[in-house]
Amino acid sequence: MSKIENKIEASDKNINDLLKDKKFFIDYFQREYRWEEKHMVTLVEDLTSAFLKSYDPAHKRSEVANYQSYYLGPVVFSISEDGKNSIIDGQQRITSITLFLIYLNNLQKERESQVQISNLIFSEKYGEKSFNMTDEDRQEVLKALYEKGEFDTNGVEDETSINISERYQDIDAVFPESLLDEALPFFIDWFIGNVVIVKITAYSDENAYTIFETMNDRGMNLTSTEMLKGYVLSRIRDKKRRSEINELWKEKIQQLHEFEANADLTFFQAWFRAKYASSMRPTKAGAENQDFELIGTRFHNWFKDNHEELFDLKSSDDFYDFFKKEFVFMANWYMRNWESMIKLNEKCPHVFYISRWGIAPSLQDALLLATINPGEQEDESYEKINRVARFIETYTVRRAVNYRKFGASAIRYTFFNIIKAVRNQDLENLNGILLEEVNSLDETFSAIPNFSMHQQNKRFVKHLLSRISAFVDQEMGKPTNYVSYHEPTGKKFEIEHLWSNKFEDHKDEFEQEHDFVHWRNSVGALVLLPNGTNQSFSSDKYEDKLGHYLKENTYAQTLHPDFYKKNPNFFNSSKLAQVPFRPHEELKKDDIAERAETVQKLCETIWSPEYYV
Repeated sequence: MSKIENKIEASDKNINDLLKDKKFFIDYFQREYRWEEKHMVTLVEDLTSAFLKSYDPAHKRSEVANYQSYYLGPVVFSISEDGKNSIIDGQQRITSITLFLIYLNNLQKERESQVQISNLIFSEKYGEKSFNMTDEDRQEVLKALYEKGEFDTNGVEDETSINISERYQDIDAVFPESLLDEALPFFIDWFIGNVVIVKITAYSDENAYTIFETMNDRGMNLTSTEMLKGYVLSRIRDKKRRSEINELWKEKIQQLHEFEANADLTFFQAWFRAKYASSMRPTKAGAENQDFELIGTRFHNWFKDNHEELFDLKSSDDFYDFFKKEFVFMANWYMRNWESMIKLNEKCPHVFYISRWGIAPSLQDALLLATINPGEQEDESYEKINRVARFIETYTVRRAVNYRKFGASAIRYTFFNIIKAVRNQDLENLNGILLEEVNSLDETFSAIPNFSMHQQNKRFVKHLLSRISAFVDQEMGKPTNYVSYHEPTGKKFEIEHLWSNKFEDHKDEFEQEHDFVHWRNSVGALVLLPNGTNQSFSSDKYEDKLGHYLKENTYAQTLHPDFYKKNPNFFNSSKLAQVPFRPHEELKKDDIAERAETVQKLCETIWSPEYYV
């Protein structure tokens, strides 16, 4: 091996230095982009929170250079003899950074003054533009997102393209509203100049893969969990008891790792925030991290500093009793919550719903654990968790139909105060607190008649229609549920427009095409149909499709007059009797408005505050 092949370089780079006019190739073995919603949400929330810690509206943009930096971790590249620059480790992060840059670039498109970041996304050679992330399979989705801010995934089977589109939508869902105006250029400056990555470059694949394996060796560094364990065991003097807690600890951590490699870290963060955190950093520039933030970074140090005051753990017996009882209890319930997010659990179905449409895990996981206590009956714990989860879903659905975001930076104080309010409460008090919170929400379902679907909220609309369709079915006594529509084992359900996309068929009601598009996308003009069925007659006129709807789910069937003849007991359900269902043999603008009012009443029934009374 030559000297150059043996060469390894490492240097810290900001985003601008790393990506400007560069080309990166993705090796065939790691082309799939597999980040999930929680990964993108955490990245965006961490970045925006780090920025807001330094930002002051009174600052000049030049002062951003002195803002606190954010370390995003290492990436490993291999440079071949012909100069080809391949990503060996870190393509998931670089793909996510590229998506974030595209999103930020789209935000500033209408501004007179823009931060130059397009050359971090693509480069130009001989008059042709190509994305810096070189993978032919990604070009279509990246081009669509860059040019239009949206990508139509209907009929797309490529996993990476779908994931890229969905993660872009996740960015839009959680990016703080407070950064959309004057602060945006400050944030972009900070993101490309103060976010640091360690670039490790090897000049042979062999060395690159050796570095990759070394970096991913779990034995190299102790985690916060392992350091916490060492401290806890050191405080238990009796050898037999120390050995007992050690075995319990190993058992629970092993079980947590069966869910995810870092589930032990997220468990301790959720537990300590749920039960013991008493403070949170204010948003003003230069403010110091408090309990909530310290638990998120180095919870083992925070525990050492606070176990006497907040946990009342002083003696060896205190540590033994606490970790034998509460540690095991909370770990078991954290895992039960995780299982309920994976598979619908009728004891706490709302936990499943909020795993599809909820708030940031950093807040949500803690809130779910805050009320339960060792010694209470299992059914009572499930009931508490379900009621908290129902509140979270009520909050997120109301915000969504009012076009309001709910990223962690916007709601962190609100939900941290709720965590503290519901902490250790019995069921009766919990109901009272949650009822008060629901009744104090500014956003209501009265916004639904004006609510319509667009490219960035399709995932929410699918959730909403799945909940509505399942609710109507179940009130009819059918065995179908939310899973049947949202993620069935057979054919997937797609959002069906009741109107075809033919403006010329509706010129009697609309002079402008954009008005037609708005009404066509109204929530009152949408149902769910199985994939294939939706595509086979989606371009037909409503009157021609109406007969087909009679063969579909109950919510779609309610459009047809024959449904009411065949189901005379439909309104025997006390809940359905409150909803103004009626058939629509033709579908004009007024019919869509009526149908939207039906959706509003369904939502008010499904998420009624009466649940807490």
